[in-house]
Amino acid sequence: MPNALRVEGIVEQLTVLVTADGRWVFPGSDEFLADLGDPNPDYDAVGFAVRNFGFIKFQVLDRLVTEIELHPRNVALPALCAIEHQLTQPGATKLFRIKYLDAEWHSEIFASAEHTVARLYELCAPEAGAPPSTERFRVEPQDVGQLLRDASNPLRVLTQKWRTSFGQFDTSVIGLACTSHLLPLTVVYGFDKSDNSPIFRFIGGGHLWAGQKFQVNGVGERVENMPDREYGHWVAEFGRAVATSGQPRYDIVTADMRLEDQQGRPKSTRRYERLLLPWRGPAGELLITSCARSGAKPASADSGSAPVAESTEDK
Repeated sequence: MPNALRVEGIVEQLTVLVTADGRWVFPGSDEFLADLGDPNPDYDAVGFAVRNFGFIKFQVLDRLVTEIELHPRNVALPALCAIEHQLTQPGATKLFRIKYLDAEWHSEIFASAEHTVARLYELCAPEAGAPPSTERFRVEPQDVGQLLRDASNPLRVLTQKWRTSFGQFDTSVIGLACTSHLLPLTVVYGFDKSDNSPIFRFIGGGHLWAGQKFQVNGVGERVENMPDREYGHWVAEFGRAVATSGQPRYDIVTADMRLEDQQGRPKSTRRYERLLLPWRGPAGELLITSCARSGAKPASADSGSAPVAESTEDK
């Protein structure tokens, strides 16, 4: 943001815009009118730029509330990054209101910059297509809202944690997974920034699908490098899709695992219930938790029995 907009580190009452490519401009300025392509607009030029050109309107009201107005469908990443940078600067207000256009205008208010940023990225996340089912791997998408309404399903508690913490990952997530008997069923992925490849950061003790050696040696490996490479590539695409969308996935998966168990017999087809959640770590890194239970049924039909870690065969 231009230095002229700050006085002794405190943002004065103002209205300013972020362009689609992340530049700050004042309404009515020559730069804004050039971006608009109209030197003499006789209409609401700011509203037009927000609705149609992916601009974000940034307004501070009486030094108390920061208001951010946008049309999420048109907003590009550079504009979001500019807003995130501004909100994390010293001197920000205590309350933040997001006004966004869907079929109609909506308004949400937050008490922290961190939660505001998380919600902005959620609103503007592009729709990411998950990999299709194949002859060997089949996925049946489930309703996350249905899972939240099913008090008998232990996966519900992690979804509630993700929502109430606005996707911020800390040690309490692992603690909750442990007390809920879900830690053995959990895998955590990080991402290789060079090519956006999901990397195993943690593999719970219940994941015996690739043998005990891989449970130890697999940490730090790319997901694509599972012993069943075709399955690994398929699973990795789901991780990328969740990372791109910023939204959880709840699926029933049926997988024909072409691995050899310790007795040398081909592993059979496995069916499991899987919850993928995207998180931001303390340093801003992107993490994905995958929690799965075998013998899967949709949330509304789930028996609610405690999961058995040793039977889990998914990723």
